[in-house]
Amino acid sequence: MAVNAHPQAQPAPPPWWQVVLIGRRPKRTLVRIMVLVVACFLLREFALLPIRIVGISMQPTYQDRAINCVNRLAYVFHEPRRGDVVGIRLAGEHVLYLKRIVGLPGETVAFHRGRLLINGQPLSEPYASPCRWELPPVPVKPDEYYVVGDNRSMRAADHYMGKVENWRIVGKILL
Repeated sequence: MAVNAHPQAQPAPPPWWQVVLIGRRPKRTLVRIMVLVVACFLLREFALLPIRIVGISMQPTYQDRAINCVNRLAYVFHEPRRGDVVGIRLAGEHVLYLKRIVGLPGETVAFHRGRLLINGQPLSEPYASPCRWELPPVPVKPDEYYVVGDNRSMRAADHYMGKVENWRIVGKILL
């Protein structure tokens, strides 16, 4: 009986750079990459929407040119709450405003001597900068919210604020 002088040759191990980039099992790596791409797509389309903050209306809470995410699923099980910072779609697919909800449906919102009044009662707002706004009472309809930015040192005329229909609220800011 002859013994094979050449035992079955072992395949050479892959080069180190291939192991680092692809892994030892390229088929599994490809499947993982495909799952990751699909998960990122689903997350982007249905859960998280990136937003770039443009302007100073939300300072000091959010800085100009910062990037954040809007959680589209935040209000699936409950309605928006006072104090939530939300993304609001006003014009077009890619234009979102970042504002804080201060007035809920059915309330009356006003500013007197720089204080926010809800149904005639002052509301404590530790996140807002002081202001000198004087704005008359505004009733908020059952399907609306009253939103305003945190930087109240700006003139009221330079600030986008007011009533927003609830369907325009895309979601809550994540961070």
